[in-house]
Amino acid sequence: MAGRGKLIAVIGDEDTVTGFLLGGIGELNKNRQPNFLVVEKDTTINEIEDTFRQFLNRDDIGIILINQYIAEMVRHALDAHQRSIPAVLEIPSKEHPYDAAKDSILRRAKGMFTAEDLR
Repeated sequence: MAGRGKLIAVIGDEDTVTGFLLGGIGELNKNRQPNFLVVEKDTTINEIEDTFRQFLNRDDIGIILINQYIAEMVRHALDAHQRSIPAVLEIPSKEHPYDAAKDSILRRAKGMFTAEDLR
């Protein structure tokens, strides 16, 4: 992978993934595996979790974006992820606004600082 940066992966609803694909993030690795998953009504939680774990284990992915309502379905897998790379960011979707109280990564980051640190 020398000379190349890391990819952004997306797990989201059709509108979210389409937007990022139009923005140019779509890639296939050497094994022809995409860096995105469109979650539809018939997508199982196991499929979402398996894809998330595959993205975690790929050395060409540096950031994983996941719709927050989908992250709630596989919260245990997100909470188990402790490494800084790939970074996992929960994002809103058109139908589901962002709720900071549900974002486990944000809660973890807040626990690293005290009120004094932010002054």
